[in-house]
Amino acid sequence: MATTNEQTYFVTSNTAGRKPLFRHGRWAQLFIQVLCGYRPERFLLHSFVVMPDHFHVLITPQESLEKAVQFIKGGFSFRAKKELGWTGEIWTAGFSDHRIRDEEDYASHLRYIAKNPAEAGLAEQEGSYAYCSDNGRFELDAFPRGLKPRSVGAASGAAKAAPFQNKSDDAEATPFQSESGMESRESGTKSGESGAEAPPLHEVAG
Repeated sequence: MATTNEQTYFVTSNTAGRKPLFRHGRWAQLFIQVLCGYRPERFLLHSFVVMPDHFHVLITPQESLEKAVQFIKGGFSFRAKKELGWTGEIWTAGFSDHRIRDEEDYASHLRYIAKNPAEAGLAEQEGSYAYCSDNGRFELDAFPRGLKPRSVGAASGAAKAAPFQNKSDDAEATPFQSESGMESRESGTKSGESGAEAPPLHEVAG
């Protein structure tokens, strides 16, 4: 069953075979351009990070979550094959998602995305990684209505790691587990390799 709109989700998806495709700057930059090109028409984009072999996004779909992820993964596949000359597989099938429950949950996932690059050894400090929205260079959408933290500091403060556990067999992108025992569910979308055509390349840095 497709998820309905007006909900915010933390979404993770991995590259095929966990290949570090996004260690190449052109790949990471193109992915971000595709991602930002779909906001706000297809989804509201609240935060993201592009790691070498997976990505995390915090989005509020305008339609269904499945369709939003199809645009992201399928749109990037289309552009990578057209503009980067890639002929192999790019994504593993499906994706993992966690529905944001409340403002504390939202803040925890924002914090996790911000910390991810530095904790993985890809940046010296938070806010310095080129392919993470926490660096302040990208235009993002406002906090979802009804989830807005008491202050911006609540989203960037010392929140605990987000309560998320990936259930995909080959997906290990999220290296922490829920303190409350709550697990994410895996959506069976397998349309990431075809998808819809992505919007034209454009500058996304703010």
